[in-house]
Amino acid sequence: MPATVIHSVTLVSDGAATADSWVRFDDGVVREIGSGGAWRDAAEAAGPGYEVVDGAGAILSPGFIDIHVHGGGGAANEEGADAIRTVLATHRKHGTTRAVLSLVTGRPADLLTHLATIANLTETTPGVLGSHLEGPFLADAFRGAHDPEMLRSPLPEETAAMLAAARGTLRQITLAPELPGASAAIADFVSAGVAVAVGHTSATYDEARAAFDAGASILTHTFNAMPGLHHRAPGPIAAAFEAEHVTLEVINDGVHVHPALARLVFTEAPGRVALITDAMVAACAHDGDYMLGPLPVRVEAGVARLVADGAIAGSTLTLDVALRHTVTECGVPLAAAILALTATPAAAVGRAHDLGSLRPGYRADAVLLDDTLHVKRVWLEGASAEPHGSASPAHQAG
Repeated sequence: MPATVIHSVTLVSDGAATADSWVRFDDGVVREIGSGGAWRDAAEAAGPGYEVVDGAGAILSPGFIDIHVHGGGGAANEEGADAIRTVLATHRKHGTTRAVLSLVTGRPADLLTHLATIANLTETTPGVLGSHLEGPFLADAFRGAHDPEMLRSPLPEETAAMLAAARGTLRQITLAPELPGASAAIADFVSAGVAVAVGHTSATYDEARAAFDAGASILTHTFNAMPGLHHRAPGPIAAAFEAEHVTLEVINDGVHVHPALARLVFTEAPGRVALITDAMVAACAHDGDYMLGPLPVRVEAGVARLVADGAIAGSTLTLDVALRHTVTECGVPLAAAILALTATPAAAVGRAHDLGSLRPGYRADAVLLDDTLHVKRVWLEGASAEPHGSASPAHQAG
């Protein structure tokens, strides 16, 4: 593919912002970065057919990475390869260049089929990082929008079957560490290179800390589907704050977490926050009735809730909206907010070596933002994606 030079931008990467910067992509990789007028020499060195993008007044970020997303654009990850392509295309318009595809709790055979489908796509489809099993090893008391009849404790034969079906592409599994058999499952998944996430859990501080000491490395959507912070029962959130290898997911849509507590996570765990969408099928769609796995969901004013009991059922969030909310409503500095969309989630799923940064040698995934943090253009491995603004999604006015 032809080279691209993007110049005169504020480059925000690796937790820092640099004004009057430029970047050169070639053959899907970041080749050079610099500042000032040296971009002209870089453009000439790129050879014939290169594209020059004048980014004056804009912000250039690494591509956003969502490590927890269930659907969007009217499609869900459980609906097969074509539906997943719709999910990816929907979120790409909002800056997400890479995604770990999340699956809700289901029957064992169905989960294995979905894992195999995502394994195939991981090998063939740019943007797919692998799968995330959000369940079935969850605590009933904090099940959220998961079918209670399908919840179960981990058994060695099922964990082995999951790993086999995923063929090395299971990136994350959320489980409740207090369940019978959870300690053995954590060891099995960690040894297989899977990031174990503590979530949908009744765990005490001590139980969560033991899981983190055993290798669990993510806290699933912090504050949601777990005990809150309490002065005599600090719970899993305090344990995650103290475990310096743990990444804390946050759904920062103004519904799931109050801005004061979202800000607290950034303060207590600097460089360890991953902004996620937890988006379900209605993201970038419309209010109405949907399904999340086998459970009916109603979306009103962009908020998804179970019909049965009113529990929040994922979100209709996109990562560009999460960025704007984090900066404008929570007061988080731009560089820290973008880090939570890029390098931090990349590291959480083992891709710190080639994703989440615009350093030379990294994949040429990038997002060009205007000064109001709306997406102007997206690149995936150096190829330009459809600009934001070609559609008018119903739930993305934030």
